Parts: sequence; structure tokens; C-alpha cells
Amino acid sequence: MLGYDETTFGAEWAASYDTFFPEAAEGMIDQLAEIAEDGTVLELAIGTGRVALPLASRGLKVSGIDISPEMVSLLRKKPGGAEIPVVMGDFANVAIEGEFKLIYLVSNTLFCLLSQTEQVRCFANVVPHLGDGGRFLIEAFVPDLGRFDRGQRVQAVRVLREQAVIDVSQHDLVNQLVTSQWVWLSPTGIELRPVNIRYAWPSELDLMAQLAGLELEVRWGGWEKEPFTSASPRHVSVYKAPAP
Repeated sequence: MLGYDETTFGAEWAASYDTFFPEAAEGMIDQLAEIAEDGTVLELAIGTGRVALPLASRGLKVSGIDISPEMVSLLRKKPGGAEIPVVMGDFANVAIEGEFKLIYLVSNTLFCLLSQTEQVRCFANVVPHLGDGGRFLIEAFVPDLGRFDRGQRVQAVRVLREQAVIDVSQHDLVNQLVTSQWVWLSPTGIELRPVNIRYAWPSELDLMAQLAGLELEVRWGGWEKEPFTSASPRHVSVYKAPAP
């Protein structure tokens, strides 16, 4: 998409992000807190804090990285949001000092990196920041190519009395890219909110981890530790550094 870069999503979506992605599920917070134990936590692409703030409320020391001043501004306005340290920048760089018990990327955020090279770089840059026994956790969907008909898809996301939201997407099978516009229709007019992703298969993520010196510790089909099967629409994957 012409003119789309790493800052576009935050700039275009900040005002409505919490509407479409409300508070994190309790199961997500439970599992992240369990893996983190009583250690330090780093969220890549911390956004408006919907995950970081509940973790901080449980006594964990949470830090974040984000490239969007619009998103971080919303985080700062929430109770406790001003106390969370946030480094501004591309989360693939992991340009932050220190080591963490848990570093995580949830809600398909890894796929916001629009090339395999960038995704591999993210894995590599995480490793130096994993403390003793540290884990790198990723939550993402399992690609479903059947969603697309001749490389495209139109879907009604939300239909209300005075609002309709339609997802219009094109699929680049070769590069594993999905280019989308969420079209908001209301009595006040039409708004466009773009989002581009580069999806990856679980086995591809495992190879990225291996290249970075990590190994898969466990993979669930969801935040309730459901078994991961060929029918699972998403996965929660936990990687760790091998024992010396």
C-alpha cells in the first residue's frame, strides 16, 4: 500500500483501537503473569496498555516499546499508565537496556513487521534481553488461506444502526502479505483505516526462533492452554534459550 509505513497503524487506529480491542482476556493475563513469575516484563508494541496495565496491577515490573506517540499518549492517560517506562521506536530493534524474565508479542503484532527479514531480526534482537530462564512469547493467528477468493476478501466487521465497518483486503500469496482497509460508514461520512500484515506459519516462526538460538518450549491453542491442533485458529507459542 503506497504511503503505508511502520507509523501508519498507530496514527490511524489510536482513536478507535480500544473500541475494537478492549481489555485483555483474564486468561491472557493469567498465563503471562505465570510465565513471568515475579520478574521483569517487556511488551513489544505496548500500544494503549490493555495488556501491560493489568500485568503491572499484579505487581510485575512492566516496560514497553512502541513507535506510535498516539498510542502511548492514550496509555499515559490511563490509571497507572504514566508509571510504565516506554522506549519510543521500532519494536523489532528491541532498543532497550536490561534483561527480562518475559518478553511478549500478542494479538498478531509480530505480523506488523512486513517482511520475513524484519521478523527474523526481531527474534535475534530479543535474545540478548532474555535473562536467566527468560521466555519469548508470541500469540498469533494460524493463516487460513481459504478466507480469500481470488486473492481478495470483503467482510462486514460491525453492523450497527448508525455505523457499519467493512474489511476490504487483498492477499499476496507469494509474499504472505495482506493489505487491508477498514471502511467506516456512518451518517457523518466515510473513514478509512489501513492495516497491512505479513503473516507467518507456526513452523516458520519456529525456524526464526532456531536461527536466533531459541527453542520452542510449549505451544497452546489459546490462553486456557488448549491443545494446539490442525484445527486451531491461533496459537500461543513460548520460546526459551536452551540450557548451557
